[in-house]
Amino acid sequence: MLSIPPGLDPDLLRSFVLIAEGGSFTRAAQAVGRTQSAVSMQIRRLEDILGQPLLLRGTRGVEPTQHGHWLLERARRLLALHDEIHATFRQPAVAGSVRLGSPDDYAIRWLPAILARFAACHPAVQVEVTCAPSHELVERLEDGELDLTLISEGNEPLGARPRWLWRGPLFWVGTEEVARRRPLPIALANGGCSWRKAAVAALDAADLPWRMAYTAASLSGSLAVALAGLAVTVAMPAPLPEGLRVLGAAEGLPVLPDFGIGLLRGPGTPVSEALSRHIEEGFALEEGFEARLRA
Repeated sequence: MLSIPPGLDPDLLRSFVLIAEGGSFTRAAQAVGRTQSAVSMQIRRLEDILGQPLLLRGTRGVEPTQHGHWLLERARRLLALHDEIHATFRQPAVAGSVRLGSPDDYAIRWLPAILARFAACHPAVQVEVTCAPSHELVERLEDGELDLTLISEGNEPLGARPRWLWRGPLFWVGTEEVARRRPLPIALANGGCSWRKAAVAALDAADLPWRMAYTAASLSGSLAVALAGLAVTVAMPAPLPEGLRVLGAAEGLPVLPDFGIGLLRGPGTPVSEALSRHIEEGFALEEGFEARLRA
């Protein structure tokens, strides 16, 4: 007979995640509406089930152990899936339409799986997707033409509080032969693009001569130019077309900064709130990318 491991209570995992992220048993206890001693008992029970210590008191408060860091990433994904299942069966039926904006790059990379799950949970909702550069999407949201939109960091309006979904590095992409040309030919989006600003700032700081060889409206256009051997471009972590590779210091190129992907929302409706939750869960569940959220 198969040996079935003991189940992991989501309440135990939720308390663990709150402590690991907040560094405090007290704050976690307040968040879940329990006493500090009850939360401590939950963690001891979870450690007994898994057979490893998960949390230690350090100089910065309570910190995960090596096993705790491993569990934290997976507990986040498991809880997101648990909450999605619970909400799908317990929340009232949602119907209507919602208008979502997204830059092309993120629409291709993240939206297919997110929208498929959303459609399965809310078959009576019609989603209208608009793809455009981040700064244009922000204008459309402010004009009431969109209900919510994904944006690249650096495009958020003054005073706005986006929900930050993901943070990760930017990379130079192209071929080694093109990367060694001087001035360096680059292919990027128009002047409002935060990736373009980051790339130009890095090149100027490194005192590396460059020229804007091509301007493309989307990442796919920039990759096409790079694939033709006409320029290098900038991309986020993702599978690359055959013939292109990540470039860096070995080719004399400067390090690029991390960037964030955020979600901006207009006036909330039940439909837009439901899609917003699915988008946040979709990024949290993404395999191979640990969301490093910014407060």
